Amino acid sequence: MSENVQEGSLPRIVVIGGGTGLSVMLRGLKEKPLDITAIVTVADDGGSSGVLRHELQIPPPGDIRNVLIALADVEPLLSKLLQHRFSSGAGLAGHSLGNLMLAAMKDITGDFVTGVKELSRVLAVRGRVLPASDHQIILKAEMKDGTIIEGESNIPNAGGKINRVFIEPADVSPLEEAVEAIREADAILVGPGSLYTSILPNLLVPKLAEEIMRSEAVKIFVCNVMTQPGETDDFTVSDHLQAVYDHVGHHLFDYVIVNNGEIPPQVQSKYAEKGAKAVHLDMEEVTRRGYKVIADRLVLFRTYLRHDAARLSHHIFQLVESWMVRKR
Repeated sequence: MSENVQEGSLPRIVVIGGGTGLSVMLRGLKEKPLDITAIVTVADDGGSSGVLRHELQIPPPGDIRNVLIALADVEPLLSKLLQHRFSSGAGLAGHSLGNLMLAAMKDITGDFVTGVKELSRVLAVRGRVLPASDHQIILKAEMKDGTIIEGESNIPNAGGKINRVFIEPADVSPLEEAVEAIREADAILVGPGSLYTSILPNLLVPKLAEEIMRSEAVKIFVCNVMTQPGETDDFTVSDHLQAVYDHVGHHLFDYVIVNNGEIPPQVQSKYAEKGAKAVHLDMEEVTRRGYKVIADRLVLFRTYLRHDAARLSHHIFQLVESWMVRKR
């Protein structure tokens, strides 16, 4: 198989998560000959998304907006326009134009999922973008001291260690198209993103984790580069994997992709001020648990540390390519 693969025979990859990390990675993946479906968290309750979710009774649009823009084939100015956040105006301040457009599309089409599809068509999105569920989900965390924290935006600020997260209602239905996408996938990719507030909420939607476990696709976890204050303080790579295991009760992944590139001391100092540090690759422990590790220099630093989208997508594509060859 090569990058000149014919349309119609493209490997089907399902990418699951939310937040900035997912969008960065998708910008790289959309340049590869892949049939992409992004399944996006609907647990967000902060900022513009939280207001629209509460007032209009729709799934939070923020992460979906970011993913649509990442996969869109549009002029940079249009992307900038969709991300534009109003800084003033009664009722407008704090909202991004893209969030308001998604809310409007829901009103026009009568259904949030249909609205996402129609906006995807307008933006020439390369792939499909699906919410994990079309129902509202409340994310809660049980802290180590037994305290229960309600709301995705409140959990990282609770100031304690997270024991587990859970969703209400616990029996929320997944989007059927998301279930079908997982069943038909050649590759399933989870992460990067906030472990407890962007990644795990998707895997807690009944049937989604079960379908991933049942799938014969190659399953890949992309680990975060830095720990996240209030969520993954002092976590190693194996700690991230253990948290997933503890929540779903299964060993989900075949491969783990991690950064082993040096992070400049001045960048580390900048992150240390906020309580974040590089996620340590405890290679021996990760491999002992049966995961295959792909480690490379996968970071770029501009204003923030981000995954190198081109390099990361190269590794993912190579993995998918070799898996497809083996399946024949």
